[in-house]
Amino acid sequence: MRILIITAGSRGDVAPFTGLGRCLLDAGHQVDVATHPSLAALVGGCGLGYRPVPGDPRGLIRDLARAASRDEAQALTRAYADGLADGVAEAVAGGAELLLTAFGPAPLSRVAGDAFGVPVIGTYLAPSFATGEFPLPNARSIDDPGPEGNLAAGRDVLKRAEGVFAGAVTRLRARLGLPAGAPSAPVDVRPVFHGFSPLVVPRPEDWPSWVEVAGYWWPARPDGWQPPAELVDFLQAGPPPVFVGFGSMAAGQGERLSELVAAAVKRAGVRAVVQAGWADLNGRGADVLAIGDIPHDWLFPRTAAVVHHAGAGTTAAGLRAGVPAVPVPVMADQPFWASRLHALGVAPRPVPFQELTAEALGDAITACLSEPSHRRLAAELARGIAAEDGTASLLAHIGSTNAG
Repeated sequence: MRILIITAGSRGDVAPFTGLGRCLLDAGHQVDVATHPSLAALVGGCGLGYRPVPGDPRGLIRDLARAASRDEAQALTRAYADGLADGVAEAVAGGAELLLTAFGPAPLSRVAGDAFGVPVIGTYLAPSFATGEFPLPNARSIDDPGPEGNLAAGRDVLKRAEGVFAGAVTRLRARLGLPAGAPSAPVDVRPVFHGFSPLVVPRPEDWPSWVEVAGYWWPARPDGWQPPAELVDFLQAGPPPVFVGFGSMAAGQGERLSELVAAAVKRAGVRAVVQAGWADLNGRGADVLAIGDIPHDWLFPRTAAVVHHAGAGTTAAGLRAGVPAVPVPVMADQPFWASRLHALGVAPRPVPFQELTAEALGDAITACLSEPSHRRLAAELARGIAAEDGTASLLAHIGSTNAG
């Protein structure tokens, strides 16, 4: 079967789908991934086909931060959404028998699937249906933390997410000759498989029957990858270091953050591996090594703890490695995952990025490493996650659909 995976955003929004794509490839399917040009090498390096979708998320975040008015910010977002819509339509027009879509572009994928007669399955990386059990990621603060308040907060999240692409959906439907007003929100895609562990977020009992929590989809390593000799030497030269990285967050704040991290590491008395990311962090000091993109499944098990922005993918990688975390959430779904890490007992209380200082980070690292239960619980959780197969139910569904 020719399967097209549609996703958009940063590296963390694409990497899990490389692992899912490889599993589909091994099952005998032809797999392409449609995403931004800046991530083409990531997709191709994992042996998957690539189809381009316009958009520069890093540039968009930078431009939004510099926008002089709300109107300018809305114009930037609209241009990004329109470009994404055109790219999704062109990617689907290139041929596919099944679409797997991430949450963000799901409304566009649904429209394109309807236009070209291709079924669509939701493959979402974070909880994406309102529930009375907890507020969804990206929820605003709520006065009533009970079931009704959680439901209302979740519906608000979904309404705002739908609004981002509402104009692009309307224009795409007109362009493809579809009637206006038909359902195309992320919650209208059926079925939906969530790519996270039920041990981390159990499936809410009030979710629709066609919504599943499948388990994690682990990023594939690029073919032929080997760790840099400098990193191997650093790891062997002393005790396990702490990993520090903020992924696609904090673009343009590299100088300030590099100094802050160096002071925090010194305060905690630990060695550190610092990942550049979009912030362009660099190493400061004899016990600090700066690195570029390194597969987390290789690096994290070799660390004492991971300090990160609590993005879905990095959170998952830390849990898989069985090492404790110091979550420093910035935005979007990150406070949700940071809160889960703390609730699971594998991390101290999160340090919001807006409150980050060298003292706060250094003390959080010390608290993380000095509490044995963090590492013990992380190791126990990792064993449970290792026993899961996040792709099994999705592959079974695709197999039954194909057979039918």
